[in-house]
Formats: sequence, structure tokens, C-alpha cells
Amino acid sequence: MLKVLLLFLLLMAGIVLGPIIAGHQGYVLIQTDNWNIETSVTGLVIILVLSLLVLFAIEWLLRRLFRTGARTRGWFLGRKRSRARKQTKQALLKLAEGDYQQVEKLMAKNADHAEQPVVNYLLAAEAAQQRGDEARANQHLERAAELADNDQVPVEITRARIQLARNENHAARHGIDQLLEITPRHPEVLRLAEQAYIRTGAWASLLDIIPSMQKAQVGDEAHREALSQQAWMGLMDKARAEQGSEGLKQWWRNQSRKTRQQPGLQVAMAEHLIECDDHQTAQEIILDGLKRQYDERLVMLMPRLKAGNPEQLEKVLRQQIKTHGDRPLLWSTLGQLLMQHGEWQEASLAFRAALKQRPDAFDYAWLADVLDRLHKPEEAAAMRRDGLLLTLQNNPPS
Repeated sequence: MLKVLLLFLLLMAGIVLGPIIAGHQGYVLIQTDNWNIETSVTGLVIILVLSLLVLFAIEWLLRRLFRTGARTRGWFLGRKRSRARKQTKQALLKLAEGDYQQVEKLMAKNADHAEQPVVNYLLAAEAAQQRGDEARANQHLERAAELADNDQVPVEITRARIQLARNENHAARHGIDQLLEITPRHPEVLRLAEQAYIRTGAWASLLDIIPSMQKAQVGDEAHREALSQQAWMGLMDKARAEQGSEGLKQWWRNQSRKTRQQPGLQVAMAEHLIECDDHQTAQEIILDGLKRQYDERLVMLMPRLKAGNPEQLEKVLRQQIKTHGDRPLLWSTLGQLLMQHGEWQEASLAFRAALKQRPDAFDYAWLADVLDRLHKPEEAAAMRRDGLLLTLQNNPPS
């Protein structure tokens, strides 16, 4: 608008001033090495005005051309974005159907023009891995890494998931360790870490992430407790495999008091020591655990002990019966220990006390053996019959 106004003013000035200066046009000489240009002042002004008009016309033409090019380019880009959006929706439906070949094809096609190209490439990589095409999965991963710039966490999570699917467990663990440094409470990273650490036997690392799993609410309390138990068992197995019974005992002594007082770990440690034929240390752990709190798992290990000190075990069992009442397991365990030492009469009383509270096929069988020792064959046969009937009742033939 300003340019049009300027041209209009120049035209008006020419109309007004033209006649005035008609007789006084002046003289202009432009001289170069090879040319001499002679004209009047009026002619020079007209040339300048025409030159401006030509420049304005060229500018307008170029602007229209570039605007048309940008509009055309925008139309093509918008068409590609629309197509990418449509293909992404189709790919998600195919993902629900489990058609991974179509998922990869639709996600990767026009992925550069999608709203979230990194997400498209990552889903395409996982779909390719599901089809077993590792080369294509790697290509999609690398393209996603290029587009992700500084936000590489989703890419590395997908890479670790794919590596675990390929059983490249140590490679996955390396990547997961780095992810935990960046985002230590990311739920998916913690879930992948759980898998990687179990597969590679990294039990100490597994124990380290359990508090973070609790804060991030990954799994329930029972699941985390089972993981903790599995990790401790793994550490025990490792210590026993490397240094035998002595190494296992040294490892146990190096643990904190809080750790050594966990009933589940006491049970596992006693079982390991019994397998190593170190019954004396196993008995010490069992008795120490029962002094602190009653745990049936510790009681059930007593008949397996061969420490040469049965009187101490029998004393503890009788004390447990006084403290916790007539529990069938305590009486049954006491009867088994008395059997081992030939105290048949006392053993029969213990088994009868256990059976009085609940029928059990094993207690019937043990009592029958005791009654044979006491020369009571008819009663022994009756106990075996009752035990057999109970077994058939609990396990009816198909």
C-alpha cells in the first residue's frame, strides 16, 4: 500500500511540475570509458521511475512464484502427514491382531512424516523382532536413535527389550545398568533389569533394585519378597559353589544381623548346610531361629539333622509345645526324632498326640512302624489301614 501511495505521489508531482520545468529541463551527462549518455533531468527522472516500476514488478512476480512453491510444498507435506497418520492407526489395529509383518510395514512407511516418528520406528523394530528379522529391527532402532536426539531413554529401553528377546542377556544388562543411572525408578527399566539380572545371575544387583521396585510399585509385595528370596538363594549357591561349606559359613557371618535373622534366609541357609553335610552349623541356625520366633519351615528341617546332639532338639521341641500349644507339626517332629533314637514308647505318644489333632498319612505310617517295634502288630495294621484310607480319600483314583 505504501508503495502504491509513493507511486501516486510521484505521478502527481510529475503532472504538476512537468509543465513548470518544461522549458528548464536541464542537462545530464553520464560519461564512462566507452560510452557518453546525454539526457535531460526530466528524462533521467522518468528513467528512474520506470526502473523502480520494473523492480517492483519483478519483486511481485518472484514473491508469487515462491509463495506458490511453498504452498505446493506444504500441500505435499500435509498429504504425507495425513497418510502417515492413517497408516499409524492401521498399524495399531494390526498390532492388536498380532500381524507383525503389517505392523512393521505400516509403521515404517512414511514414519519420517508421522506425528511421533521415533515411536513409529520403535514399534516397527519390535514388530520386526517378533517376526525374527533382526537386521530390519536393528535398522529401525538406529533410525529411531538418530531422530531421538537427546531423549534416548525410549530407544535404549526398546533395545534392551529386543536383546532380551534374543537372549543377548549380558548385552541387555550392560544397557540396563546405564539406564538405571539415568532413570533409577523407571518401571519398565526395573522390570527389564529384573529379567536381565536373573538370567545373568547378578543377585547382588537384583537385591539393590528391590527398594526402587517398591517405590515405583513394580510388582506386589509377595513378588518382591520372592525375588529377594531368590537373590539370597543365588548368593548362597554362588558362595557354596566357589568355596564349599567353609566359604558359605564365612559368607553368612559377613551378613548383617538383620539379614541373618530373617526366617526365610535361615531356612535356606540350613538347607544348604545340610546338603554340605555340615549338620552342626545347620542345627545352630535352626535353634537360633526358633528362639526368636516360631517358624514351621525350621521345625520341618529338624528330622534331617544328624548333628549328634538329639537331646537339644527334643528339649527345644518340648519347649515350643509349651509355648505355642499342641501343634500337630511339633508332636510329629518330636515323634520322628524319638524314632531315630529308639525311644519307641515316647514316639508312639507323640504321634498319637499329632493324630489326635489332625489325620495325616505319614503320621499313621510312622506310628505303625513304632507299634511294630512295640510288638503290637494288630494295632500297627489298623494304623496302616487308616493311613491307606486317608490317602485314597485325598487322592481318589481317576
